[in-house]
Amino acid sequence: QVQLIESGGGLVQTGGSLRLSCAASGHTFSDSAMGWFRQAPGKEREFVGGITWSIGRTLYADSVKGRFTISRDSAKKTLYLQMNSLKPEDSAVYYCATKSYVTYVPSFEYEYDYWGQGTQVTVSS
Repeated sequence: QVQLIESGGGLVQTGGSLRLSCAASGHTFSDSAMGWFRQAPGKEREFVGGITWSIGRTLYADSVKGRFTISRDSAKKTLYLQMNSLKPEDSAVYYCATKSYVTYVPSFEYEYDYWGQGTQVTVSS
């Protein structure tokens, strides 16, 4: 049973930083990709970025490129999302997700197999 548990969300001022974590269990990491998505009230869930677990290839949405960084710690089986220079429009519930048996980073919601419960990020202006 794959479990993904996000943490690290909270309230931060514009220009601030947060680091989200996604602890994974019951998962085969070597041939997988993990992604971050977010969903703001009244909006569809959108791709933020992702990483292939084995070689660390990353992909980012244009809206976060240069501000957000995705990394993983294989020993801790944890995915990270470092968010810098946060803007009010970054406010959303952030989800991590995983897709097995891929060598690329999927960018569409339907491509992912397992999801975490989400963590709220609020950026005040």
